[in-house]
Amino acid sequence: MPENLFFRSFGESESNTPPLIILHGLLGSSRNWATVGSRLGAERRVYALDLRNHGQSPHAGEHSYPLMVEDVLAWMDARKIGRADFLGHSMGGKTTMRLAVDYPGRVNRMVVVDIAPRNNPPYNQRAFSAINALPLSKIRTRKDAEAFLEERIPSWAFRQFLLTNLVLGANGSFAWQVNLPVLTESLRELGRSPLEEGEAWRGEALFVRGGKSDFVRDEDMDVIRRHFPSALVETIADSGHNPHIESSKEFCGAVREFLG
Repeated sequence: MPENLFFRSFGESESNTPPLIILHGLLGSSRNWATVGSRLGAERRVYALDLRNHGQSPHAGEHSYPLMVEDVLAWMDARKIGRADFLGHSMGGKTTMRLAVDYPGRVNRMVVVDIAPRNNPPYNQRAFSAINALPLSKIRTRKDAEAFLEERIPSWAFRQFLLTNLVLGANGSFAWQVNLPVLTESLRELGRSPLEEGEAWRGEALFVRGGKSDFVRDEDMDVIRRHFPSALVETIADSGHNPHIESSKEFCGAVREFLG
């Protein structure tokens, strides 16, 4: 299954430049990274993956950071990619941290987007409650789904993000593309820090946080540098949790400057 993870590729391959592998966040997919992938692909080959139970990748009965790490490594092995730069957002950022600590030889440099190596409150529970409650058998159009979620999810942008996971099947019925039951069961696990006290990776790391987001707080700087002593931290002031979408040009500039 892991080597069959769906992916999108951007840019050209250069033998002296490691590829960049992008790992999305919870309920995201590679399609959310098409703009960033195209921009960064001007300098290197970029791969944006759909992690297990997301997007067009296969579903599995379990979902955890160690399992996602093994999936990504199997995908790399199948394509003879020994070492790569990584860019991970939120859940994908925590996966990247775990991968770097467990397999330091596979990570050249890493960019972690708006997440810190600490326990997070289960912020997604409201969203998961809403999408689990959506009566799929009664939904005839995407507008029906939008109207149902509007009462439960105030943010228009977040509703649109959630609805990227709603697909129309060949039988004319709507379904969730993500493995909703397994992801719902895994929320508590995904909210935990991916690292244990004392674990560290000393390679080059950039943490990009949104200035309007509380996922990476000022008081998180100490824990970031305990686990990643060489980490740089850059704040995109006008962005929330999704700087790659909200401030794409500035975000790409920061990543490009770091990766060189």
